[in-house]
Amino acid sequence: MTKTGNPYINREISWLSFNARVLQEAEDPSVPLFERIRFIGIFSNNLDEFFRVRVASVRRMVDFGNDEPLIGDIGPEELHEKIMETVVSHQKRSQEIFRNIMKELKQENILMVDENDLEPEQIVFVKNYFKDKVLPNLIPIMLSKENKFPYLRDRSVYLAIKLSRKARPDKFAYALVRIPNISLSRFLVLPEKEGRKYVMLLDDVIRYSLPDIFPLFNYDQFEAYTIKVTRDAELDIDDDISKSFVEKMEASLKKRKVGTPVRLLYDKEIPDDLLDFIIKKMKLDPDNQVPGGKYHNHKDFMDFPEIGQPHHYYKRLTPVRHKELKQHESILKRLRRKDIMLHYPYQSFSHFLDLLREAAIDPAVNEIGITIYRVADNSRVVNALLNAIRNGKKVTVVIELQARFDEEANIYWSNKLQEEGAHVVNGVPGLKVHSKLAWIKREEKKSFRNYAYVGTGNFHEGTARVYGDDGLLTADPRIADEVARLFGFFKHNYRISNYKHLVVSPFSMRQFFMTKIDQEIAIARSGKRGFMVLKMNSLIDPEMMDKIYEAARAGVKIRLIVRGIFGLLTELEGVSENIEAISIVDKYLEHSRIFLFGNGGKDQIYISSADWMPRNLNRRIEVACPIYDEDLKSELREMLKIQLKDNTKSRILDNELQNTYNRQHMEGRFRAQEDYYQYIRLKHQVAMKIYHNPRCSKSRAGLKYLEENGYHIDVKNYLKDGITVDEIKNILSKSGMKAFELVRTQEDLYRKEYKDKTLTNNEWVNVLAENPRLLKRPIVINGKKAILAQPPELIEKIR
Repeated sequence: MTKTGNPYINREISWLSFNARVLQEAEDPSVPLFERIRFIGIFSNNLDEFFRVRVASVRRMVDFGNDEPLIGDIGPEELHEKIMETVVSHQKRSQEIFRNIMKELKQENILMVDENDLEPEQIVFVKNYFKDKVLPNLIPIMLSKENKFPYLRDRSVYLAIKLSRKARPDKFAYALVRIPNISLSRFLVLPEKEGRKYVMLLDDVIRYSLPDIFPLFNYDQFEAYTIKVTRDAELDIDDDISKSFVEKMEASLKKRKVGTPVRLLYDKEIPDDLLDFIIKKMKLDPDNQVPGGKYHNHKDFMDFPEIGQPHHYYKRLTPVRHKELKQHESILKRLRRKDIMLHYPYQSFSHFLDLLREAAIDPAVNEIGITIYRVADNSRVVNALLNAIRNGKKVTVVIELQARFDEEANIYWSNKLQEEGAHVVNGVPGLKVHSKLAWIKREEKKSFRNYAYVGTGNFHEGTARVYGDDGLLTADPRIADEVARLFGFFKHNYRISNYKHLVVSPFSMRQFFMTKIDQEIAIARSGKRGFMVLKMNSLIDPEMMDKIYEAARAGVKIRLIVRGIFGLLTELEGVSENIEAISIVDKYLEHSRIFLFGNGGKDQIYISSADWMPRNLNRRIEVACPIYDEDLKSELREMLKIQLKDNTKSRILDNELQNTYNRQHMEGRFRAQEDYYQYIRLKHQVAMKIYHNPRCSKSRAGLKYLEENGYHIDVKNYLKDGITVDEIKNILSKSGMKAFELVRTQEDLYRKEYKDKTLTNNEWVNVLAENPRLLKRPIVINGKKAILAQPPELIEKIR
């Protein structure tokens, strides 16, 4: 793995080990079937990006003749060979896993059919679909030795076709057809039959219809094999000073689309003559060729049709409302009293959106600032900012145009926001802005007060549902004032400040964390307990790894939770006894960065946007933020503790990259993501008791509202279990209502026996207790408050 002078695991080899962990999820029989299909898609998508970026870089080093050893004491050429060998192994394994998943789908009466499996009525359906939807999107290209080989789009799937005659096999032709990947779904759901569901890949729809694509030629035999090219995604930004940075980025993105091929993935069953023809015409290096199965772009399986049963999917965990952030109450006012931390996806991203909306209409708010790295396609974050502009607020948006693979989207938002009147800052020259910050400047008591959000993840409401991230909301001037100062730097890059509380890269973060580790080393050497818990996505920076080795040798207890790239050799002599390292891959993407230092019993905790990689510490604007509130520190400590106990989805990070499951010998089953959700749910739950009639649509609507908003619910079926006089009196005292206000006067029983009677309040209480069906519903109780929840949104009044 390494020589003694370079005690690290190579970055690319470690990344491939991470992607193998993703593939393990696709193989794990305890993972619901359709989620396993999704993990096949994630594995494939990850591999595409890996080739576009990392393999392309290694290939360039090989082409330039660079033989300098990389991290892990491995040269570029040897590394490229090792990558390709590993990828071929992973591809074979993924194909086997995919075939097993298809068999399990069949057992569940869900069948993937191809062009050879169609029954007569399905043939009619497929032919009509092909004629109406597919054929208008196809542009077949005939290939020849004389003509230039057509350009193949990056990551698009093509059918390489051999056309021939059964009677004269020596007479043949070659053609290409690109499978449409935007205008059409990759999957066609066929009509259900006798309880069985059928799905057909678009590739096979086209294969079946090849005679209809080439009717002009006298061929009667058609063979089609998938191929896919992955291209170098590196951006080459020119230095023409006459162009704006946006113009340079747009030109560079156009060049990326025709980048150098770094991988040809092909169906291993393709005839040698057709494969040789393609390789020669494209002038492809043999080292860049990877054999695969019949189908490519398994990433599309992330969008497999939703035709499964509930047990085929993970149970949806409803995001929990933060108990301090009540609807229809000012979030800014709440922050003046106490810091608040949100933990996604366990809590709702809508709280942050509510904060932006409040700031957008608050007359006292003067300015809003935010850093954008990635946002959703139809971003509600951007919509809130646009609304703030229309309300006369000054809005500063720092948009990082070099956010990989989001460059075009960010150029669009940059132009849109500028058109509306925002002050848009397109990054910082020479540095990527990767920090996750929002800032609100509000006029209070003839002065200004700053509010801030510091997070570990992007302002993207889509990924907030599947990425594990944390965000601090604060009005603490120690943090908020420094966030405001950082926005001053974004506007005027010459104003570089010193920060007492925030830790900002590339100015101070590396040295800051090294000092923190030195602090633990000194504590350990003094005979006391020095320890650290470090959670991040990637750890590959040599200086930071050396410092961790130094700490371990000094006796500091180090526990690492690293999802992805991991460069440490944990089993070195003098190190292994003090380092434990795990990776968690589960239903959510572990994305938060949390750093805990023991500090001699007075622990210090930081959240950060930065991993410990050279790019984060040297070439990006990143922010780490101290957590001062003891309650919030407790929540983060609990997260780390729960993750370290995981014996279900954590893997041990060892020198051999074996990805062994961390089955600790402890009683019980621990699964960090589910366990932390339950912790947050119990801590932030607002317990609601609902008097429920399951036959009543209004009552069902009330119960659904409680469930969807993450409330802890005590359901009382009063028709089945009855309701006592004391319970009714309790409802009346907590709601302020009179007993008659709870009577359903439209009931036949009321009209026949009580309509014209004059009864006292206590008498009506007795009537309701004796005849529960006369009670209006649903009635919801929260502590000292109760309400008749018609409509369900009234529940928020008693939160």
